[in-house]
Amino acid sequence: MTATLLDDATQARVVAAYLKRHPEFLSEYPDLAAKLTMPREQGAVSSLAVYQLQSLRDKNAELERRLAELIEIAAENEKLMERVHALTVALMRANTLEVTARTVMAKLSADFHTEQVSLLLFGDEPQLPRADWLQQVAGGASALPEFADFLQHNEPVSGRLSNEKLGRLFGADAGQIRSVAMMRLGDAGILAIGSHSPDRFQPGMGTLFLKMIAATITAALARARDVS
Repeated sequence: MTATLLDDATQARVVAAYLKRHPEFLSEYPDLAAKLTMPREQGAVSSLAVYQLQSLRDKNAELERRLAELIEIAAENEKLMERVHALTVALMRANTLEVTARTVMAKLSADFHTEQVSLLLFGDEPQLPRADWLQQVAGGASALPEFADFLQHNEPVSGRLSNEKLGRLFGADAGQIRSVAMMRLGDAGILAIGSHSPDRFQPGMGTLFLKMIAATITAALARARDVS
C-alpha cells in the first residue's frame, strides 16, 4: 500500500484553503494563534496580528487583576499581623488572670472588630470577673459534651454551629450569631468569636491567624495562673 505525500508548498495551500473555509478556526485554538507570526509590512495591520495583540492584552489584564487581588490579600494579612502583635504585647503586660481575661476581651472586640466574644475557661478562679462574656466551667472539658469532638483536636473551627452550641457559648445573645470562629485554648478552655454575618466565618477559611491568636492567649493564661 502506498501513501500520497504532499510537498511543503502543496501542504501550505491545503492549510490556507482550509483556513479560508473556516475563518473561526483560530478562535477555537487561541494558543496556536498566539504563536503564529506575520510579516511586518507598511500599511494596515493584519487581522491575525490584531488578534494576537488583543490576546496579549487580555492575558495582561488577567495578570493585573490577579496581582491586584494578591496585593489586597497581602495588605489585609499585614493588618492582621499588626493586630495579633498588638494583642501579644498587651497580654505580655497583663500581670493577673483577671487582667489577662479582660485584655483578651478588649483587644478582640476593639482591634478585630468582633461583635461577640466568649471565653469558656476550665476551673473555678475566684479572681476572674463575673461577666456575660466569661464562663467558668468547673467540671472542665467533661462538662461540655456538645464540644467533645472539637476538644479532641487542636484545630480551629469556623462556620455555623447548632443552636445548642451557640446557646452554650453566647447565652442570651446566641440568637444574633450567624457564624463563629472557635479555638481551643490548650487545657485552659475555649475561645469563640461570633458574628452577625453568616459570611464572616466560613468553613474552609484559612486558620493561620486563628491558631496564632489561640496560642498567644493560651500562653498568657498559663503564665497568669503560674504567677497567681
